[in-house]
Amino acid sequence: MSKFHNYSFNNTLLIAMQRPDASLVAGYEAWKKNFDRYVKKGSKGIKIISPVKVKIEVDDENSEKEGAKKTIEVTKFKVATVFDVSDTEGKELPTIGVNQLQGEVERFNQITKAIHEIAKVPIEYRDIEGGAKGFYSQKDNKIVVQQDMAQAQTLKTLIHELAHSILHGKPEESAEETKQSLDRRTKEVEAESVAYAVCNYFGLDTSDYSFGYIAGWSSSKEMEELKSSMQTIRRTVNEIINDIESEIRREEAAKEFETSNDEVAFKIGNEYLAVQKTDGGFDYTIYDESFRVKDGGVVERPNASIAIVVAELVMCEGFDTSAGVKKVDFDQLAEDANYAAAVEIENVVADRKPSVIDQLKDKFAGKDAGIFGKRNKDDMSI
Repeated sequence: MSKFHNYSFNNTLLIAMQRPDASLVAGYEAWKKNFDRYVKKGSKGIKIISPVKVKIEVDDENSEKEGAKKTIEVTKFKVATVFDVSDTEGKELPTIGVNQLQGEVERFNQITKAIHEIAKVPIEYRDIEGGAKGFYSQKDNKIVVQQDMAQAQTLKTLIHELAHSILHGKPEESAEETKQSLDRRTKEVEAESVAYAVCNYFGLDTSDYSFGYIAGWSSSKEMEELKSSMQTIRRTVNEIINDIESEIRREEAAKEFETSNDEVAFKIGNEYLAVQKTDGGFDYTIYDESFRVKDGGVVERPNASIAIVVAELVMCEGFDTSAGVKKVDFDQLAEDANYAAAVEIENVVADRKPSVIDQLKDKFAGKDAGIFGKRNKDDMSI
């Protein structure tokens, strides 16, 4: 599951049954199109179940016309063939994951920081009585982790308790079905399984700890109960991995926008972005190449860094970074924008309102006498 977290539980089983040593699978065309790799001649594929969207005609019950039909889209399933990376050749793949080195975890700070960002509950580190390495308090709705542990144990425990907070936190009052409390054995199997799979994905093998832990808590469980839990585990593993990776990508992107100021501005392609910290979060404004306001708004993330907010805005607002990113003076950009706005207002007023001379000409047009009427050639006064 740590290798194929985005596959369904049944497809994960199918892959494991046919190729226990599989590490990365894709379809024949996907290998060629997405990875520049080609399936070796004679390779045996792995069969999985693939959803297919098809259009069918059905009776249109809402139509007044007798025998009327309508076309709808439904999901059906077919057997599809995928191949493991070991059955392919071609362009080298980028390595995924990290290595565990004598109890330390590469990118430990980066991963734990990402977990702190994606967690929906507070996380604290302190001495815990009784020997527990961590716990999730449903009453206080917070995660507590034993301080000063090795990086590997800290990360595994952190993800274990994060899984508890996601799967076994306070249920919504409106969702009656979530109020059915699971027994402790099921909760521990789910949380440690999630921790094992997520840690394994990021290169930390916790099997020495996790397998015995899971075996102890899952004893006396029936297969249907375990399979039901595995569906839940798969979804949670997928969610946590994707969220951590997204947060790491945001953090990497934010390095380009790091600043110690509470206000910052950048020229990105042909556009400008200005961001300013406020009490409740951040105000931002987007300008076009002529310094006219295109868009703006508020980001309500008071605890985020201004660099992270800028990075998120650049991604979410679709800025074209291919032409480069250049830091510009915040005050100068504001001044240029104010000047552009003043010129635009002046032009609008000029277009809509005639001058005083033009108004007087219109008023006296057609009259023989008057300051703009016909005059005697000897009369040089107005």
